[in-house]
Amino acid sequence: MKKMIVPILALFFVSCEEEIQNTLDSASAVEALTEYAIVNNVFQDAGNNSGDAILSSEDSASSSKTSQTKADGPIITIEPLDFSTFPKTITVNYQDGFLCKDGITRKGIVTIISTNWYGIEGSEHTTTFNNYYHNDYKVEGTHYAKNMGENSDGDLEYHVTITNGKIITTAGKTINYTENSTRTWVAGSNTPLNIWDDEYMLDGTQSGVSSKGVTYTLTVEEPLHFVLLPRSIDSGILDIDVASINDIKLNYSTSTITILGKTFPFGN
Repeated sequence: MKKMIVPILALFFVSCEEEIQNTLDSASAVEALTEYAIVNNVFQDAGNNSGDAILSSEDSASSSKTSQTKADGPIITIEPLDFSTFPKTITVNYQDGFLCKDGITRKGIVTIISTNWYGIEGSEHTTTFNNYYHNDYKVEGTHYAKNMGENSDGDLEYHVTITNGKIITTAGKTINYTENSTRTWVAGSNTPLNIWDDEYMLDGTQSGVSSKGVTYTLTVEEPLHFVLLPRSIDSGILDIDVASINDIKLNYSTSTITILGKTFPFGN
């Protein structure tokens, strides 16, 4: 998402800077949306990896393994170690850092408290972070996901909230983020131990405050279709308000962006 939003908006603000100068400094707008793209990517990744850890823990618990240790991955610990006792505490320890298959270096500890396994309707999964880093960004906050069961198409839906979300940069800047969304697992559920073939639809709202105090709100007008490998958004419409600039519309289905009533093409 970072690769898609930022260049598009930067080009727009450069070409229309005079027109919008009275509402918001263009550099501040681009910076706020750049930071949004970063924090959104970090927390979407945290959700993906929490789900993957729960699914891996289910496999480990079924064979009574005390932990899962990989040369290229974290140590995963499950307590209590059986298949049927809940709630469970799943600890994912990246220790001093691992360069993972997706090119991201993760370090520190992620803790997940689950009331049941990930695929069970009604199960709740609360993720917190202890000195956890996504590349150079320190991650804080609470990620919560509840399995709402299958929709009419037979796809699992999850209610996802992120509260007190923030990332802290190496320069000490803090970017705040919240989310209230529905995430629908539309592909890859038949290969639960491989997250890279997953696809999902995202609906709901996201908001936050940039490191310079610029507020932004994003509302999904039509569900966004996320593909994890290669990471992209194939379709959907996203409405963006940043500071006093309202109704920026990104249409991934038609590859267009509309701002202040003007529509421009963009490439993914």
